[in-house]
Amino acid sequence: MFRYELFIGLRYLKAKRKQTFISVITGFSIIGIMLGVMALIVVLAVMDGFGYEIREKVLGTHSHIILNKYGSGIRDYRTVVKTVEGVPGVKAAAPFVSTQVMLSGSGGAAGSVVRGIDPVLERTVSRLQQSIIAGSLNSLNPDADARTPGIIIGKELAKQLGIFLNDQVTVISPLGDMTPVGMAPRVKRFTVTGIFEYGMFDYDATFAYISLPRAQEFLRIGDAATGIEITIQDIYQAHVIAERIEAAVGPGYNAKDWMTMFKSLFDALRTERTLMIILLSLIVGVAAFNIISTLIMVVMEKHRDIAILKAMGARRGSIMRIFVFEGLIVGVVGTVLGLVFGFLIANNLRAIAGLLERLLGFKAMPGDVYFLSRLPSRIDPLDIAIVVGVAMGISLLATIYPAWKAARLDPTEALRYE
Repeated sequence: MFRYELFIGLRYLKAKRKQTFISVITGFSIIGIMLGVMALIVVLAVMDGFGYEIREKVLGTHSHIILNKYGSGIRDYRTVVKTVEGVPGVKAAAPFVSTQVMLSGSGGAAGSVVRGIDPVLERTVSRLQQSIIAGSLNSLNPDADARTPGIIIGKELAKQLGIFLNDQVTVISPLGDMTPVGMAPRVKRFTVTGIFEYGMFDYDATFAYISLPRAQEFLRIGDAATGIEITIQDIYQAHVIAERIEAAVGPGYNAKDWMTMFKSLFDALRTERTLMIILLSLIVGVAAFNIISTLIMVVMEKHRDIAILKAMGARRGSIMRIFVFEGLIVGVVGTVLGLVFGFLIANNLRAIAGLLERLLGFKAMPGDVYFLSRLPSRIDPLDIAIVVGVAMGISLLATIYPAWKAARLDPTEALRYE
């Protein structure tokens, strides 16, 4: 079916001596579509990889849901934890204390967010244990053998402070005691018993962890917690389960899920992704104009052949299909080449970025600017289908006018002066 139309369309793509210019434009059309498809695949792979990596990092540093109490800490946090763990869909819950402090080391000082945690329960609600690159989470146990209490800090924070494992660090809190000369900050010495690396600069340069009892003692809040960290079975049901938790613990509590906490970030990523698809599709659109130009010139060049075919009984539909197939062949070849090169670049993106960094002497993903320190890449089959659909759709649209023009050719007028 449609065999002869496809055969003639292929014949028209082959250059004869007087059609060299047309073949050059055809080649540029294929290259344009190839570049557009390749760029779309690479950029979408980076955007998808970026979104996936950020989601994984965020969910590694933050629990899926955080429960707080309005206006004060949670005094009966043990009871609240048991209530939360009984809610359908909840995997685990753990109390924490959080405060902003200043850390001072041998190499300098830096602001930090210190969290008091239960090292046993923390394993069930975060990936801190898997992220420790030196020391151990067990060093935060209250019965750990140490002269000074232990603290686990981020890798970038350790660099800023100029400290290493087993060094001393001073924790300074502005929430001090009132003295005759004014407010005196609270100061306590800790020993660095662990260093972690989440892979997100903001967290590695900001967070530090101490044991829950030490945090309560340092802040003088008694046996209370700032909030409850909660992990759930289905992360995409976080909002629904957060509402269940609020209903279970009663009034006065606020359960905030990760989708709400980072809504602005993920909305921005989705918007950027959509804009990149639209902008890069323009490359394919420009190539489509080359297809239109090529087919119009082929129609002008082959008007005698078209007239003979119509005189022999070829219908308008057959004539249109000849030029539609010709344009689609250009689209298919360009799309396939774009897919091949796009896959090659996307799958080797980190190696290519590393090579360029060494050759040009710059950092492609500086950690203090971006959330991630490495260029991510993740190919989604749905994105590939979208790219192929966009490329082939634009190629098909580009064939409509030249094919319609060819089908309307009057054979009598075309052959009058032949």
